[in-house]
Amino acid sequence: MTLTLLSTVIAGGALAFGGPGEFQPPVRLMADGKPVRVEKPGWACPCWADMDGDGKKDLLVGQFHGGKICVYRNLGDCKFAAGDWLKADGAVAEVPGVW
Repeated sequence: MTLTLLSTVIAGGALAFGGPGEFQPPVRLMADGKPVRVEKPGWACPCWADMDGDGKKDLLVGQFHGGKICVYRNLGDCKFAAGDWLKADGAVAEVPGVW
């Protein structure tokens, strides 16, 4: 009885979590008709946040070089505006680091 119950729990758990993940083919994100790119050395840190309060998550891409963040405003329908550096007090914001 105990072995049957344990086997059922293990099998049920495996089914609940599914098999190997399936991914769609990669796509290049475009902003204002151009590919979203990062500066050299290319260590980007992308994330999503609603920066302008319109209810759509905008794409933020952190740049290793200089600690800057580029904001691509979400226009809807998988379209993004040209990137613009995140600003604070009118100047390009920088995240302090070791550079």
